[in-house]
Amino acid sequence: MDIFEKCRKPAIQHELRARDLYPYHRALESRQDVEVIMEGKRRIMLGSNNYLGLTTQPEVVEAGIKAIEQYGTGCSGSRFLNGTLEMHLELEAELAKFLGKEEVITFSTGFGANLGILSAIVGMHDYVICDRENHASIYDGCKLSYGKMLRYRHADMEDLEKQLQKVPEKNGCLIVTDGVFSMGGDIAKLPEICALAKQYGARVMVDDAHALGVIGKGGRGSASYFGLEDQVDIYMGTFSKSLASLGGYCAASHEVCDFIRHASRPYIFTASIPPANCAVALAALRYLEAHPEIVQNLADISNFARDCFHRKGVKIIEANTPIVPIYTYDAFRTLEKSKRAYEEGVYVNSVLPPACAEGECLLRTSYMATLTKPLVEEATDILARVLKEDG
Repeated sequence: MDIFEKCRKPAIQHELRARDLYPYHRALESRQDVEVIMEGKRRIMLGSNNYLGLTTQPEVVEAGIKAIEQYGTGCSGSRFLNGTLEMHLELEAELAKFLGKEEVITFSTGFGANLGILSAIVGMHDYVICDRENHASIYDGCKLSYGKMLRYRHADMEDLEKQLQKVPEKNGCLIVTDGVFSMGGDIAKLPEICALAKQYGARVMVDDAHALGVIGKGGRGSASYFGLEDQVDIYMGTFSKSLASLGGYCAASHEVCDFIRHASRPYIFTASIPPANCAVALAALRYLEAHPEIVQNLADISNFARDCFHRKGVKIIEANTPIVPIYTYDAFRTLEKSKRAYEEGVYVNSVLPPACAEGECLLRTSYMATLTKPLVEEATDILARVLKEDG
């Protein structure tokens, strides 16, 4: 049998293209901003994770330009060998101080950070316990480890305890959860998770990809949001969202970071973050520290968007983050509404299985601190009209 046979079989992408509902790979012709040009037309951007709007902030952009001029375009090696710049160490030190952890390790992507942390920490006789709605990179990190993965129903602490009870006392255990869940926008129940971890002798890792710059004191993330900085053992995060760049990180104790540096294959065998990306992440972090009010600006505009949807009779998933999902339920209805919104000038993301359960499809809207109320009013007017077209 030809290994490529699977590539010729009918698949969902073929059906979507046939129905003219394929929503992916739309090309930007402008900067990632609150308004963009996509395929020749202005669109209000309600589908970006650029939460603080720093991709166009002049100081941040200039830092990237200067880094290329000083260091060139790439490092051509892993952090383990010839790919460490002084600036990498600077970023790690400043981020560790910001997060209140002993050390930080940086990875080339956020996805790679989860692969690298979990595959190193979770050994052959260990257990890793995941919220069912964790990011795909967490699942793949668990698969790359030699440990046994257990899952609990989303945000269900009773089910988490049942899974903890399955772990033999002699085995190590790590509970892993998103801090802010990327599709629903809800915040993990960290106080309960940490209490159960303490009761059963487990450790806690939090993926703060959608929490850094979004919640917590000055945008320090989900552990800070709950005042649990000393009870979360590992913070993972990314530079590709609030910090307007590319890369990922692990923040933990010195001994944990030192172990991961020497055991993590994605860390040892991947080229390091390019100079421009490193400089941009560092400049964005410094901007966030100097302007903590931007986190409140983000909360304010996100709450304004929720109020707009309430006024206009649009049913949303309620949360306290810049992710505001809209119920659409059926997959094809979701794609039709996404397409209509796009044609009317608003870009949003369609959330379909496996990113959500069957029959629970969503339009995922997300907000930037730099959005204005008139733009949000315009966008929510369009979405409300589009959603009500079929009654």
